[in-house]
Amino acid sequence: MLIAALTVTGIAALVHVYVFVLESLLWTTPRARAVFGLDEQTARTTAPMAFNQGFYNLFLAVEIVAGIVVHTTGRHTVGAVLVLVGTLSMVGAGIVLLASDRSKVRPALIQILPALIGSLLLIASLTTD
Repeated sequence: MLIAALTVTGIAALVHVYVFVLESLLWTTPRARAVFGLDEQTARTTAPMAFNQGFYNLFLAVEIVAGIVVHTTGRHTVGAVLVLVGTLSMVGAGIVLLASDRSKVRPALIQILPALIGSLLLIASLTTD
């Protein structure tokens, strides 16, 4: 179960790295504008906000990756805490997105589900050891 937990939480981290790239590096490109449903003017106007938001997503991913690395090197408690802080923050942010804009169900679920499933698997693996 631990391998599944770390794999799924790793997927959650990869999703957030992808979002970092879109928000911080590619925000005004046609690809990012299409993903977020923005016109060119709105993308230019909101670029500073998106740049910051992208780094937020990157830092969540870094927490998870650091936790996976630390966990696999034998520091199980510290690694699990890092993974859970990252994934549960993702779940919380996804809930805020869903609560603030009901038209964002799909992106909210993309953010919530891998992080939530991975968190639950990790917690289950910790309670069975």
